[in-house]
Amino acid sequence: MRLGRIPYINCRPVYSAIDRGIVTVPAEIVTGTPAELNDLLVAGELDVSVISAVEYARHARDLVLLPDLAISCDGPVRSVLLLSKREVGTLDGRTVLLSASSRTSVALLELLCREVWKVRPHFAEARAEAVDLEQLAGLPHDAVLVIGDPALLLSARRTYAHQVDLGAAWKQWTGLPFVFAAWAARRASDPEAVRRVHAGLLASRAWGLAHLDDLARVASTETRVSEADCRQYLAGLDYAFTDKHLAGLTDFFRRLAAQGLVPDGSLRFLQVA
Repeated sequence: MRLGRIPYINCRPVYSAIDRGIVTVPAEIVTGTPAELNDLLVAGELDVSVISAVEYARHARDLVLLPDLAISCDGPVRSVLLLSKREVGTLDGRTVLLSASSRTSVALLELLCREVWKVRPHFAEARAEAVDLEQLAGLPHDAVLVIGDPALLLSARRTYAHQVDLGAAWKQWTGLPFVFAAWAARRASDPEAVRRVHAGLLASRAWGLAHLDDLARVASTETRVSEADCRQYLAGLDYAFTDKHLAGLTDFFRRLAAQGLVPDGSLRFLQVA
């Protein structure tokens, strides 16, 4: 078995106990960016992985979701931000830089632009996987979508007059939580082996959520994000997958399907009983 792992701060509550050897999983760990892991899982190079929500929707016939495990927010997410030099309602025809690292965040931004702000920007993909704001000064753009750890750096945000937290924008629009990522397995993978990996992930998550102060302290030493910001960020995320999260994800997929951005289909979960 091969298990995909993202090194971002938001995945530490799920993987830290595994990384430290406190919880063992019967799988080889493969680390990569969200986009890399999405592609590896779809290609069959991974058996289980965290996956961008929109990529699950695009490949649901080959994948099955793991129950009770996701990365979501019910309001501000803090790590998915549209930073703009102008009001978002005036971005029609303007250049918005995108990171290739989070396809779900890009799809959410497209929906918000079309259905909420009623604008059609010109989207241009930045070369970096996670946009480094300090390298954008010379690039012509009116706004930039920043995701992951770079979005938590307050000093970088101050260079833009307007900031929109996409998690908060979704909550204001729909009243529902937003699921950015879930864990999925290949349908062709051994179901018993997948269940053992799933059990390990849940055990590791339980340890991680009980040690958020420690995880924030370690994350701060390895990034430029302050310990207080790391702790606030982790506390604002939800790693469960309940009926309310399912409702939010289903609504997101319905809206994407109506725009022709994903196939219209249902969510399927691994049977754990």
